[in-house]
Amino acid sequence: MTNPITKQNHTPEALIYVSSHFSVTETADRFSQQVQEKGLTLFSRVDHSANAKEIDQELPPTQVIVFGNPLVGTKLMKSAPTVAIDLPQKALIWQDESGQTQIAYNNPYYLKHQHNIEGCDEILEKVSTLLAALSNASAE
Repeated sequence: MTNPITKQNHTPEALIYVSSHFSVTETADRFSQQVQEKGLTLFSRVDHSANAKEIDQELPPTQVIVFGNPLVGTKLMKSAPTVAIDLPQKALIWQDESGQTQIAYNNPYYLKHQHNIEGCDEILEKVSTLLAALSNASAE
């Protein structure tokens, strides 16, 4: 995967989006399964729409999967401690206004730029490739 850079200012896009052919719940189930099959840690799954319902509010289907690899995250945090605010990694899975299920996740190259991560290009490339694989496998 190449570093997705905007043409206007050479700043990486903050989020990467993937459309899913499945419902939010099924996409989140598939994503969680992919995380576990890849040997990553599944820290949490937050169902924001269920939480909204508990307070008599409505929210389109919206879930967040919190996951990661502590070994990789630790290496990144040693390079740039502020990246800890964005780790572990998260995948947002929601139904947009047209009814389409979407997946969004932080672009590792944006995190590199945002937190001035140095000496971790190989790690960031692997993370970028893995996030794309997880999202694509969950959406197709």
